[in-house]
Amino acid sequence: MRNSTAIINAKIILNDGVVEDKILLFDSKIIDIVDDILLSDSDNVDIIDAKGAYVSAGFIDLHIHGSGGVDVMDATQEALEILSNTLPKTGTTSFLATTMTMSTQDIDNALQNIQTHRSEVSGSEILGVHLEGPFINVVKHGAQDKAYVQSPNFTLIKNYMNDIKMITLAPEVEGAESFIKKMQKEYPHIILSAGHTDINYEEAKKSFAWGVSHVTHLFNAMPGYHHRKPGLVGATFESDVTCDVIADLVHTHASTLELTHKMKQDKLILITDAMRAG
Repeated sequence: MRNSTAIINAKIILNDGVVEDKILLFDSKIIDIVDDILLSDSDNVDIIDAKGAYVSAGFIDLHIHGSGGVDVMDATQEALEILSNTLPKTGTTSFLATTMTMSTQDIDNALQNIQTHRSEVSGSEILGVHLEGPFINVVKHGAQDKAYVQSPNFTLIKNYMNDIKMITLAPEVEGAESFIKKMQKEYPHIILSAGHTDINYEEAKKSFAWGVSHVTHLFNAMPGYHHRKPGLVGATFESDVTCDVIADLVHTHASTLELTHKMKQDKLILITDAMRAG
């Protein structure tokens, strides 16, 4: 156990539950979770007292625009570095740098910046890009600038296909069907997500068959669930697609979160959708 570290008095989150009154031993990786440390080895182990805090694997944020006073759309190396070093303070160890619906030039600048500098950040790892818009429905633009909404096209993103990991788009807008089918066939590593959309139930089910496999911030920026018009929410509940929610008790009610968890279980992902004020 030489050169190892022990975390004591922690609530340790495992795949199947939370354990207490255990000791987590690690060096560069987790060594073991034990009941006690042998006294003969105790002098060779650094002790961290968690004082009842939770210990878990690092969080991965699939949808975050900014934090610490900076935003991905600032398109500077400094902004990415500040964001990367802000996130570990809240347990996030990797993330998708998320863009917004802005001008074509602004989006290209942001994508170029991420492509060039994503491997240079010193804090949380940038796993790639989440392109939120501009291929959305102007009716459900939300906080996105509707002046820059455009139809799906490859020109904007063709130079960044290795960096983009997720695209949020409205599957019902003109050109989306052919775009989705082409992406699913030629770039299957990129997750296509329905969001900022006015799609109905029937259209949503069709889009899942085309290649949409995820839904962005379920309930927000889409039609609400109605017993005669279940919409994207209803289609999501009865399909195998994954979805994410902003679980801040502002964007979604606690009861809604409980219901969504019951319906989606391990297909449910929590995101922050944070911006520079985060």
